[in-house]
Amino acid sequence: MSTPVWPSHGGQAEALLAHFELPADHRLEDFSANLNPLGPPAWVRDWLTRQLSGLGHYPAPDYSAARQAIATHHQLQPEQVLLTNGGAEAIFLAAALHAGQRAAIITPSFGEYARASRAHRLSINEIPLSPQDFSLDIDALLAALSDTDVLFLCRPNNPTATLIDFSTMVVLLEHTAALNCRVVVDEAFIDMVGNIQDEASLTTLLARYPNLVLLHSMTKFYTLPGLRLGYLLADAATVQAARAHQPPWSVNHLAAELVAPLLADDAFTRRTQRWWASEHPRMAQALAQLGLEVLPSQACFFLLRPGAEQRASGITSDILLERLLRRGVLVRHTHNFARLNGEWLRVALRDEPANRRLIKVLNDCFR
Repeated sequence: MSTPVWPSHGGQAEALLAHFELPADHRLEDFSANLNPLGPPAWVRDWLTRQLSGLGHYPAPDYSAARQAIATHHQLQPEQVLLTNGGAEAIFLAAALHAGQRAAIITPSFGEYARASRAHRLSINEIPLSPQDFSLDIDALLAALSDTDVLFLCRPNNPTATLIDFSTMVVLLEHTAALNCRVVVDEAFIDMVGNIQDEASLTTLLARYPNLVLLHSMTKFYTLPGLRLGYLLADAATVQAARAHQPPWSVNHLAAELVAPLLADDAFTRRTQRWWASEHPRMAQALAQLGLEVLPSQACFFLLRPGAEQRASGITSDILLERLLRRGVLVRHTHNFARLNGEWLRVALRDEPANRRLIKVLNDCFR
């Protein structure tokens, strides 16, 4: 077989199916994309239908209603909010603030930070997490930032599912503020973790640290990846500077109008938190009981690979990926995550019936 064309994001099966000579209509259950299995909320479909008449008009250029809803949700001012075309646009706008300067990126992490940095001509210094458990050595990180204009990190981190605790982030922000180094924190998955202080969003720190920028994606939590909806939070001056790099009307009418009713759906948020609190520990235990090496996860996904005995018997992550694919399960490879080199797989947490099917298929793969 030819070398596979590894998809750069989850939910892209076509290239893998072709490589492994499987038909394009080969049925797959998708565990490769980190999306809330409970969403989108049930009311969204009918709501979108009712909004179609608005497609004949341009969206409000300042998205004031959406920004006000986000600001209220986070107890901020609307001037601290920039609505974006998904989290990806927010990443590129943050990079645009430092065009031609020096970026540091903690790796392995989401590849769009490096892509956005290259697009805006930033030099990149990769700062590796521990190769043993992908933990952060905060002292080593602080020492590496002396000549850095902007640091990109993901919290919780994609794909490792590790999370830098709140107190460590305060130490990092104090240090970088003195260096005049901006810290861009991607919180795309923060709404699908626990709600204790060490796992909370950093929005309360925006008032203390003007060098802090937070990026959010509403497409993950509400399972709307095709709609493209995200936002950037920062001090008013930073938001104004980022907006100067944003094309007019980059967010469509349907997405912008959907912000307020989504944030008002507290019942959906509570359902999601109950699902995560119940299913996450159960699934972590079930995966480990299969003999897999599973990284401790603080997110809605797991980074794993065949355990030592399984690897000794010749089962690599690529072999496991193919076995799963042939049995109708799609997981995320890690060939295009820096420093992972395909040695791990990322598996999204889904609802209980789907997760039980995954465990059964994984068990069959090792027989």
